[in-house]
Amino acid sequence: MSLQILINGIAVGSIYALIATGFALIFNVLKFSNFSHGATMTACAFVAYFLVSSQGGGLVPTLAAAGAAGAVIALFGEFVGFRRILLNHSSSTYFFVSSITLGTLYEGLVTIKAGSNFFNFPPFFSNPTINAGGLVISTSDAMMFGISAVTLLVLALVIQKTRLGRALRAVSFDRDTAQLMGINSTRIIQLTFVISGVLAGIAGVFLGVKYTLYPTLGSLVVKGFIASVIGGLGSLIGAVAGAVLLGVVETLLLSLLGSGYSTIATFAIMLVFLLIRPQGIAGSNVQEKA
Repeated sequence: MSLQILINGIAVGSIYALIATGFALIFNVLKFSNFSHGATMTACAFVAYFLVSSQGGGLVPTLAAAGAAGAVIALFGEFVGFRRILLNHSSSTYFFVSSITLGTLYEGLVTIKAGSNFFNFPPFFSNPTINAGGLVISTSDAMMFGISAVTLLVLALVIQKTRLGRALRAVSFDRDTAQLMGINSTRIIQLTFVISGVLAGIAGVFLGVKYTLYPTLGSLVVKGFIASVIGGLGSLIGAVAGAVLLGVVETLLLSLLGSGYSTIATFAIMLVFLLIRPQGIAGSNVQEKA
């Protein structure tokens, strides 16, 4: 495997890591997968696109707009789609239906606004590539990797070193006991959704910059879900490791087999992990709490 393929794969994996971490956060706290995550990514990317197109602005304002939109959309989803189900102690089936319904609603709203057209973000960099030692690195790829790495590092420090992080870990371990110990579980769950929404917004912009922006962009969320499965659902470290591994393997297979077969091989890798190590790279078996 050439160094060029490895670098490209890590850049793609950094985007998948944002998606997978968003999945893992929700699963870690509530023990279910939020399948409206992909539609949230798409909606945030379009919000950022229309703001940039009308007002102008660089990459940082675009990411800020997408992150803010993600926080609002995720908080709305938590309030209308999940909180009442949590209060009624409904089964995971209701969570699945709610997340799918919310995702369909978001995609429908985006389709009404954007139609079936494709959109391109304006170029954020004057020099599209960086030449280093015979390697050609996309400037956007380098920025996406750097921003993703910093974002995930800050998130890890918040979870491990702050009171909010300790509260989040306590709620993920046992929501009812954390509530009895004085932790406002509802607020922590809201915070989890907000963080997940911000990650979705950033990931949506990155996907739009790397590929193109279209109403079904959220279908790429399956890559983040696969990365979460490979890394271990509920494990943030595993989500990042699975995402980077998936990005590198996918880029390698893309260069060897083409786009069609590489997609099949990606799903095959997930199935192998489910058969051999269903808890993933760093995950552990969990009991359903929803």
